[in-house]
Amino acid sequence: MKAVLGGRMWPRGRVPVGASALCVLLLCWLYMFPVYRLPEEKEIVREVLRLRTGWRENRTAGREFRKLLKECCDPGNLFSVTKVNTPVGKSLWFDGEFLHSITINNATYNLFPQDTPFKLPLKRCSVVGNGGILKDSGCGTQIDQADFVVRCNLPPITSEYTKDVGSKSQLVTVNPSIIDKRFQNLLWSRKSFVESVKVYNDSYLYMPAFSMKHGTEPSLRAHYTLTDFQANQSVLFANPNFLRSIGKFWKNKGVHSKRLSTGLFMVSAALSLCEEVTIYGFWPFQVDLKGRPISHHYYDDILPRSGFHAMPEEFVQLWILHKTGVLRIQLDQCV
Repeated sequence: MKAVLGGRMWPRGRVPVGASALCVLLLCWLYMFPVYRLPEEKEIVREVLRLRTGWRENRTAGREFRKLLKECCDPGNLFSVTKVNTPVGKSLWFDGEFLHSITINNATYNLFPQDTPFKLPLKRCSVVGNGGILKDSGCGTQIDQADFVVRCNLPPITSEYTKDVGSKSQLVTVNPSIIDKRFQNLLWSRKSFVESVKVYNDSYLYMPAFSMKHGTEPSLRAHYTLTDFQANQSVLFANPNFLRSIGKFWKNKGVHSKRLSTGLFMVSAALSLCEEVTIYGFWPFQVDLKGRPISHHYYDDILPRSGFHAMPEEFVQLWILHKTGVLRIQLDQCV
């Protein structure tokens, strides 16, 4: 038996093909971007002001969270690409490029360290974001007191900033786009690149060479450049399997974006690799805790590309970890 719908005959009990496709599309959309309400900025500030003092570490909660990260993402073994986890002949699938992979040959394999180069577990770690809330914070000394300091995207740590952000670093992330914009893809500015990273002493430069196709060549050039100039720094390539797993982990917790921020990737790694984690400069809002306008970064006020990261959502998740004693977010001025 058939029913008339919109002047057309359809079998009773069946949904038109177009409507069926629309339903599938809607379900996919809800899976990727479920309906929820993110707290407004004023609500978040009010919550932080209410609970910002009296933080206490909860080692039990910390162990449980590290266990979750190990089960999903195994940062201890997969944080970087190594000879152990990525042998010759393995297909390495990019985490940010759909259906794209690279087969590891001998030349690429020889660029990898034998294994993760850190002695684990690390003790006290500082993960330093670049938020404007760090400006005039006086947190430099406190940041440098950590055993291991992580910084994001080649930030300036020259003398004019060290009072607020410190000078110590063991791991510094480098987005391949920085190599393109600042150093002409290392085709003409190799020496200036080497000079610019001297401020990070003997840090590892952590680069996502196998996330996007356009990021592979700049990352490899960075490695070759530092080697050719016999620099103190060396490159670690981010393992796309780790980045992919961390992305899924946070998506399941409510962070819905095209890609996680570098900061959240690094905090996730630190929570697995370190016994104690304090994070600085993670405040993606336009005013500080006293309602005063602040710049986007501690060193400039250039806004990021809109719609790529979900920084307020990320902060909410980090604040939950702060409240439960898993990590500490430093938002006030340091004494």
